[in-house]
Amino acid sequence: MATIRIPTPLRPYINGQSDLDIAGETVGQVLENLVHQYPALRTHIFNDNGELRPFVNLFLGEDNINDLQGISTPLREGDRILLIPSIAGG
Repeated sequence: MATIRIPTPLRPYINGQSDLDIAGETVGQVLENLVHQYPALRTHIFNDNGELRPFVNLFLGEDNINDLQGISTPLREGDRILLIPSIAGG
């Protein structure tokens, strides 16, 4: 089981929680289990093709999962995933 940290703008979709313990052996499995439990979150994380939206950044500890094995990155018990949406402004 891993802990996933949810950013403030997405917390209304998960009953205001900031950290969730979600089962899964890979980052992708954790994400799928997360959106299964909280379906309203799906459109904020995945596009219509089931791929991660380009503005969703995921970190395993301090490492961007894109520098590891992407959503196939294996997890160990107690790993911490940070979900960080990109923020644009002007």
